[in-house]
Amino acid sequence: MATNRYDRTLEDTGNIVALEHVNVRIPDQRLATLFYVTGLGLTRDPYLVTGVTNMWINAGRSQFHLPTGDPQVVRGRIGLVMPDLEGLQRRLDSVRKPLAGTSFDFVSGDGHVDVTCPWGNRFRCHPPNERFGRTALGLVQLELDVPPDCAEGISRFYREIMDAPAEFVDGEARVPVGYRQTLVFRETQQPVPEFDGHHIQIYVADFSGPYGRLTERGLVSEESNQFQYRFEAIVDPDSGSELFVLDHEIRSLTHPLFARPLVNRNPDQTNSSFDPGHEERSWALDCRT
Repeated sequence: MATNRYDRTLEDTGNIVALEHVNVRIPDQRLATLFYVTGLGLTRDPYLVTGVTNMWINAGRSQFHLPTGDPQVVRGRIGLVMPDLEGLQRRLDSVRKPLAGTSFDFVSGDGHVDVTCPWGNRFRCHPPNERFGRTALGLVQLELDVPPDCAEGISRFYREIMDAPAEFVDGEARVPVGYRQTLVFRETQQPVPEFDGHHIQIYVADFSGPYGRLTERGLVSEESNQFQYRFEAIVDPDSGSELFVLDHEIRSLTHPLFARPLVNRNPDQTNSSFDPGHEERSWALDCRT
């Protein structure tokens, strides 16, 4: 009998197979371009939503959706893996002047760079490392501040309603939502701002199972189409009491947009120092090295 040399649990995702996008409204598409494209070095999707009232920004295999409107702020922090933190800081420094007078800022930490967007959304940018597997560029974590005594119930909600292998550890609910992607609900003693309508979008393998359990509890907030529905309230599965509010856009694996290839440019390329053949950047590390 062959011996097992591998920890197979490292590859478990549960029913949620991908955190595809985070959607926040922004009031100024020009400033958003300066921040997300010029500063962070991400890529505006060249194929879809190319007008002036919304933009989709590619980050590896995930996206940020940025419709124009009153600014929305995630109640926590967004985790990104970026291939080159030194290059990131150079780009961010280049947009300091045009973003002056906004909430934009960045500071280098111990092995990461903390960045604040012009409207207050916070990002922590990590280099590729073992924690994030082969991800070289991507949206890897969404940390959310929740009231005390909520995280344990939130972990049970995702286990029992969404069929995700969520864990409750040291005041945190940790929910795997794709390859090396995690939702983290962290209890805080600080007041949690009211929900402002931002949303996340996830793909699930079992589309109808969570739908039935959510419907039984009256939690489905939108019947979008054949391939999508939404809910907002995260509740205690036993008592039904509301624990936290976060708009979830739920898509099936048969959704036409599932696994659509995303273009990720190499932000180090410029017209004055162009290197032919290196226009695109892979979201993944070279596993052969």
